[in-house]
Amino acid sequence: MMKAIVQDVYGSADVLELREIARPEPRTGEVLIRVRAAGVDQGVWHLMTGLPYLVRLFGYGLKKPKVPVRGREVAGVVEAVVPGATRFAVGDEVFGTCDGSFAEYVCAKEDKLARKPASLSFEEAAASPISGVTALQAVRDAGQVTVGQKVLILGAGGGVGSFAVQLAKAFGAEVTGVCSTGKVDLVRSLGADAVIDYRTTNIAGAGKLYDVILDTAGNRPLSLLRRLLVPKGTLVIIGGEGGGKLTGGFQRSLVAPLAALFSGRKLKGLVAKETHLDLEALASLIEAGSVKPVVDKVFPLAEAPAAIQYLREGRARGKVVVRL
Repeated sequence: MMKAIVQDVYGSADVLELREIARPEPRTGEVLIRVRAAGVDQGVWHLMTGLPYLVRLFGYGLKKPKVPVRGREVAGVVEAVVPGATRFAVGDEVFGTCDGSFAEYVCAKEDKLARKPASLSFEEAAASPISGVTALQAVRDAGQVTVGQKVLILGAGGGVGSFAVQLAKAFGAEVTGVCSTGKVDLVRSLGADAVIDYRTTNIAGAGKLYDVILDTAGNRPLSLLRRLLVPKGTLVIIGGEGGGKLTGGFQRSLVAPLAALFSGRKLKGLVAKETHLDLEALASLIEAGSVKPVVDKVFPLAEAPAAIQYLREGRARGKVVVRL
């Protein structure tokens, strides 16, 4: 048996319960991990609430969660290896993604894991898989950021944003970060060349244009962001917050390619892919000192509902993590 954060129905954080449940058994191609820490990202909230309804159509369960244990980012120690899993051995320290990381043990596919960078704590490693890889794919692949480009990052003080600022700088860009007042010092410390406090400054007021805009905040109109791009510039929409119950903020990602047809600019939504190759690429950047995860607050397992609520309120400077 093991302790885990479980839900039987969709809803607010009140539906989450700390329970004793059976320890999972790894299947072919999987390893069993003794969880040391688990990251909290916006996707945890979407899977907890089942909102927007589009999430349910993606196979996570129409009427109730298909996987009852919450959490997707994990860092821990390999406890058992089954036939078909060849990349890791018992005792290896790993990080990556899985279903159900808010638990003492979890099974994960080998191709969703990488070795934990030795320089990171388990908490820092758990903060990295989803947010770090999403930022990497946004900067390197979707945005194709290169040396000398001007890059605007909305939500620069959050989980994905804090990685994106560092990665864009590592790729040689001139970075402007947009965040709330309480995160200005953090974003500046991450290497941003300029920081805009959206509570006091209109991001369009300076008249500056950007080669690439990475939007992790999810609530500004496409028409506004398009006007901030140079001709043939690129807007990358990362995730989606706000909006209605059907599509939520993801509607902008659906509409963006159509809007791009009439603007000459590239407007695209990013659907991040969880691969061990990008986890390893991120780990290399971390080991080289180009990127460091930012952990704001660490909660014990029993307080995972409070961790989700804290993140959802927008107060987190970087990432929130659950420690086991």
